[in-house]
Amino acid sequence: MKRTVVGVALIAGLAQLTATPAQAAAGTDPAKALQAVWTRGMGVNIVSTAKVDHGSGVFYTSYVDGTVGFGPQGELASDTSQRVQFSKKAMSGLKKSGMAEDAALAEMPLQVISSGHDDYVSGPRFAEALPQDASWVRYPHTDLPASNLLLEVLEPATLKALLAHRTSWQGGVLKGTIKTDKLAKASPSFASRFSAYAGSKPVGTVSYTLRLSSSGLVQRVSAEGVLRSRKGSLRAASDTRYSAWGRQVTVLLPLRGDVLDQEQLQDKVPHQVPGAWN
Repeated sequence: MKRTVVGVALIAGLAQLTATPAQAAAGTDPAKALQAVWTRGMGVNIVSTAKVDHGSGVFYTSYVDGTVGFGPQGELASDTSQRVQFSKKAMSGLKKSGMAEDAALAEMPLQVISSGHDDYVSGPRFAEALPQDASWVRYPHTDLPASNLLLEVLEPATLKALLAHRTSWQGGVLKGTIKTDKLAKASPSFASRFSAYAGSKPVGTVSYTLRLSSSGLVQRVSAEGVLRSRKGSLRAASDTRYSAWGRQVTVLLPLRGDVLDQEQLQDKVPHQVPGAWN
């Protein structure tokens, strides 16, 4: 199930890191550093914020907080808390369109457990749709959610593209700009999420800053871009912090008896995976 972006907005302020990270020297290979931690039972913590802005005060902000687990081939599973908040102008427009109830539901917090094949979603928005003996909705045939809205630095190919398009690399801080068509070729995550914007003319751009540890692992990625399609353009910004690389991770799937499939509930729950940028 392809994940798509529906929404909004300006750059969100995140708290400054409490400690100054050790700096990775230019020449360190972040892609190799990432693949070195691809071991079953190991993972990383993420805290991410993103905004997508359609202009005229219409935007939404999304928040993701959780853990990603790895296997020998990369991302294997994740367990995240997710939340979306609409701007006042966006909410007002949704109310006028008769979608106030849907918008209110969309702003309710969610827990999303992803196995790489299926997503299991739980939260108060499903309370009325689910019977008392179930608390999870399964969405089959899904991709893993990205750790960052614009730049999935858990993809080695994306890291390599960002290195190739860098404009500076001083100590542990790498900066650059990449065209959206180039990014779409390198990043399956970006190509899937922004398919309508990836190849449109004129081509959009994404500017980014990566902060790396002494071993080359990404500690923080900040990105901002203007994405264009035939129907218009939007401005997106995202910021993700990564911590506890190599931590012990076990992502447990819900018990089968606690789960109902989306198709069993039909119109009682969203057809696509709900969440921050699913």
